[in-house]
Amino acid sequence: MTLQKHIKKTIVLYVIKREIFYEDDLGPYVFADILDFKCLQEVVVTYRIDWLVHFSALLSAIGEQNVPLAIRVNIEGLHNVMELSKQYGLRLFVPSTIGAFGPDSPRNPTPNITIQRPRTIYGVSKVRCLRFPGVISSDTQPGGGTTDYAVQIFHDAIAGNEFECYLEPDTRLPMMYIDDCLRSLWEMLTTPEELLKRRTYNVTAMSFTPKELVEEVKKHVPTLTVSYEPDSRQNIGMHFYLSLRKI
Repeated sequence: MTLQKHIKKTIVLYVIKREIFYEDDLGPYVFADILDFKCLQEVVVTYRIDWLVHFSALLSAIGEQNVPLAIRVNIEGLHNVMELSKQYGLRLFVPSTIGAFGPDSPRNPTPNITIQRPRTIYGVSKVRCLRFPGVISSDTQPGGGTTDYAVQIFHDAIAGNEFECYLEPDTRLPMMYIDDCLRSLWEMLTTPEELLKRRTYNVTAMSFTPKELVEEVKKHVPTLTVSYEPDSRQNIGMHFYLSLRKI
């Protein structure tokens, strides 16, 4: 399931890794740098862009390893797409994340409108719009997020590798399958403005722990071996929330 199935218009992807994307599979794409404003202007004009969905960001764990770069990509990049939208009258959608919550946010469930105070630069740059949980997809390799273990385990199971989990086995985090993520995004984009009560919503599907996921994967790959080696991502994961209040 992709947005292309729901929309009659042409979708143009802008990407930074040439080896990942192939036009035959995903449709037209361009190589662009979110920090290069003139390049982004050219893309908007050339392809007559009227909607802009902004996903570019350094994720939580990677962002903490290089905070100056995360500030540029996550915050300056956001400024660029907001200015583009202003100049060209674009409809702009910027997804958020459970990383936008902090230890002072209420738990079980976390309300749509509440105190946030995130503790990572990724979270600071995402205090807005639809807050997605960890997204599970086979389309790309894990990209440095705290919830990426839930993707890596499938790659390791299929390859016959040991799965080394960087979280403690009982760390419960909210997750969502990619198809449900895209469906919620599309529903948000196409809902008439007068029906939206606010501009910030939590999107939720399920919550589970590494231990629970391992048990389910082992039903299909009994030979999977697992070890737990918590690192700095455990501290980030402790600030994410066990469940989110639904829209």
